[in-house]
Amino acid sequence: MSLLHLIFETHATSLDNEAGLASGWFDVDLSALGESQARELGRRRQEDRFGAVVCSDSRRASRTAELAFLGRGIPIIRDARLRECDYGALTRHPSSEVEARRVDHITTPFLDGESYEDATRRVGQWLAEAARTYAGGRIIVIGHRATFYALEHLINGIPLRDVITAPWQWQPGWSYTLSRE
Repeated sequence: MSLLHLIFETHATSLDNEAGLASGWFDVDLSALGESQARELGRRRQEDRFGAVVCSDSRRASRTAELAFLGRGIPIIRDARLRECDYGALTRHPSSEVEARRVDHITTPFLDGESYEDATRRVGQWLAEAARTYAGGRIIVIGHRATFYALEHLINGIPLRDVITAPWQWQPGWSYTLSRE
């Protein structure tokens, strides 16, 4: 049996986060605060050894990875499967509006977007590949809330509805261990 140890971190604060907007797939930069948070992530994880940093291909996630880990000799791999849920027509609407509708889009896609089940399938495809690629190793993943929801569901077996409706509470990383026979 091989194990994959995975640390998940959310991307740092973006300009849209500060403006109270739900970015979805909109490619927004980090704010000045976010750049500082990303550097702090690197300091917080400076003693940790990772085989790779895998992040969403969004600027806010990839810039977080670069500011935290560039220059440490750890490959930074961008993967679109780790993106936030695509809010479609609600992209860049107030975050409170998307929050209020989140539970309605667990199985039903956002208009012109995707559902949380769709996003979870994307992350699941990546996770299956990562379990083979990084078997026996340790990686850090930088993504979004949809990435977190998917990991909680796929690795910890928490029903997607329960993960999505639970109050969101940021913390400095979540640890997962994925075993593979």
